[in-house]
Amino acid sequence: MTRALAILLISGAFLCARGQQQAAVLPEETNVNARYTVEGIDISGTSESRMSKSLREDLHRLVGAKFNPEMLDDLAGRIRDELHVRSVHLRVVKGFAPDHVRVVLYVAHRKAEFEAYVPKFVYQSAQGFSGRVEGALTAEHNTLAVSLVSDGDGLAERYTGIMARFENSSLGTDRLRLRFQFASFQEDWNASTLNAMPTANSQVGSLYSARQQFAPTLVFAIAKPLTLSAGTDFELLQGETSAARNQAANAAVITLRYRRRLEGSGPYEQDVDAGYSLRAATRALGSDYVYVRHRWDFTYLLTRGRHRLTERVVAGRTDGRAPLYERYILGNSSLLRGWNKYDLDPLGADRLVYNSIEYRYGMLEAFYDCGAVWNRGEPAEVKHSLGLGLRKGVFSVAMAVPLKDGHFTPMLMVGMNY
Repeated sequence: MTRALAILLISGAFLCARGQQQAAVLPEETNVNARYTVEGIDISGTSESRMSKSLREDLHRLVGAKFNPEMLDDLAGRIRDELHVRSVHLRVVKGFAPDHVRVVLYVAHRKAEFEAYVPKFVYQSAQGFSGRVEGALTAEHNTLAVSLVSDGDGLAERYTGIMARFENSSLGTDRLRLRFQFASFQEDWNASTLNAMPTANSQVGSLYSARQQFAPTLVFAIAKPLTLSAGTDFELLQGETSAARNQAANAAVITLRYRRRLEGSGPYEQDVDAGYSLRAATRALGSDYVYVRHRWDFTYLLTRGRHRLTERVVAGRTDGRAPLYERYILGNSSLLRGWNKYDLDPLGADRLVYNSIEYRYGMLEAFYDCGAVWNRGEPAEVKHSLGLGLRKGVFSVAMAVPLKDGHFTPMLMVGMNY
């Protein structure tokens, strides 16, 4: 009897102390959201390119915001549903700055998972249809993807063929990724480009009938929101005629990208996305082309409720003799909308400057674009355009009009582009 009473007294004292300990910890836990700021978000087990644009934007908006477990759980559920994966686990680790945390989302696939999707499908009334269909097989941290491509929108030429990509999303650490990309394309040149070639300057590369690519790349998360990509791009260009010899365009490639949500913006959400890429082709890599290509881009997004204002700036410069696929263009479905790229420069150019301001309210969007492409030693002539459209997620319909003297020539753009 005495022993049982002693046991009861000891158990009661232990439970009382336990309750006091929990009561002392609870206020600190309830204030964790207000104390910690999300320094960065890492995703392990998949590539962001597989996610829709709206999902990627919602993830990047959390960077710089206060830690919100409910919102993160909701996004983890959206990733699971959108990518059809087995599960998405959340882990929070200490950040580099005081009172900052980094969020790691672990995407757990089935033993072997296959998915087919369409990263790009657009129609532009001057260039026609462009599209890409991809199938990806994922097992753990490894993804093998194969794409069929026909794109007359992004470069001076239309290229049609196949792309293959292997990616390991966790090379010993969640901060390091390894990617290999292979591609083989057949080229189709517009009549405007063919007519302009005989009078092209010496810095314009030769035409080619086919192009093969092999590009190994390492991607390192230096400290969220900053990532560094470094690798090489080996390109073999097959001559336009049987008598023309094949040429190599082999370049070292470095890319820095910065994404962050700005703090202290009150009722507004402010997001910054900026990048710089350098491509340097040298004889040391066995390249027949020798050039240095710089590209800068900056996007500022201001959101309040259903209102969204976007400012985008792109600039580029190339020195040396670069192949045609490396030359800058404007006048497609995403840059200087409303213009035809073949009217601006059918061979592309080695200088680029571009600015776009876009306002969206719900599904309705309106935009103003301006920009110029030109070659070294020539004057830059800035072109302007205005447009209206509807956008739902990644799908959009827009009509853009170039601002110029003479006839009225609107440009229609329909489709989706991740």
